[in-house]
Amino acid sequence: MKQAAVIGAGTMGNGIAHVLAQHEWQVALVDSAAAALDKARATIRANLDRQVKKGTLSAEAPDAILGRITTATSLDAAAPASLVVEAASENPAVKFGIFESLDRIAGADAILATNTSSISITEIASRTGRPAQVIGMHFMNPVPVMQLVEVIRGHATSDTTTQAVMEIARALGKTPVEVNDYPGFVANRVLMPMINEAIYCVMEQVAEPEAIDTVMKLGMAHPMGPLTLADFIGLDVCLAILEVLHRGLGDDKYRPCPLLRRMVAAGHLGRKSGRGFYDYAKQ
Repeated sequence: MKQAAVIGAGTMGNGIAHVLAQHEWQVALVDSAAAALDKARATIRANLDRQVKKGTLSAEAPDAILGRITTATSLDAAAPASLVVEAASENPAVKFGIFESLDRIAGADAILATNTSSISITEIASRTGRPAQVIGMHFMNPVPVMQLVEVIRGHATSDTTTQAVMEIARALGKTPVEVNDYPGFVANRVLMPMINEAIYCVMEQVAEPEAIDTVMKLGMAHPMGPLTLADFIGLDVCLAILEVLHRGLGDDKYRPCPLLRRMVAAGHLGRKSGRGFYDYAKQ
C-alpha cells in the first residue's frame, strides 16, 4: 500500500492530496487548523464532482478517492508515509520548523519533499539529518489540471531520491522536469520578472491592466495575461518569490515593483482577497 502525507491543506496541499488519492495512494492530509481541513475536503469533493461531470471520472470514484484521504492536525500522522510533501505557507521559518519535526517523525527511508516555489531546497534539507532524501516537488496550480512538476535537486539530493520522485510524478500523470537548486528554480525565475515588468507597466501608466493582459494573450499566445495570473497566484506570493530572487541572485532586475509592495501592504492580494489588479467582488 502506497502511503503519503501532505502537510498543509491550502490550495496546493488539497490539490496534491487529491491527485495522490486519485492514483491509489493512502493520504494523510495534515494542517494545524481543523477548519482548513474541513474546507480542503469540501474543495476536493467539488473538484472530483467536476471531473465526474466532465466524464473523466466514474460516478463512484469520488467516494473511493475521498475514502483514501484522512485528516489530522498533528505531524505525527506522517509517521507511516514513504513520501511526505510539504505544502505549507511560503515562509522559510515555517518550512524549516516542519522539516526539523518531520525528520524526527517520518520513517528512516521516507522521502521528504517540499512544494516550495522559490525557497532553497538545500537550506530546507540542512534542517534534517537526511539531506540526500530531501527534494523539491513543485506542482503547478491547479494541481489536478496542470501537468508540470518541477523536481528540484538540493546540493545533497541523491540520484536515488530524484529518480524515485520523477517516477512518482509520472505515475501521477504529470510531466516531471529535473532542475537544480537556484533561486526561483526555472518556473518562477522566468515567470516572475515578466509579471514584475507588467506591474511596472501599470505603475508607469504605459497601459491599463486589461490592455497589458490582452497584448500578452493575443500577441504572445499566453493563455492568461500576467496580471490576471498574478492575481490568481496571489500578489503576496509574487512579492515573496521576487524577494527571494532579488536576495538570492543579487541582481536589480528582480527588484519587486514598488506598486506590488504597495498593493500587498494594502491587502489587495488578488482573487483570494477579492481585489488585486481586477475587482473580483463584481464577478
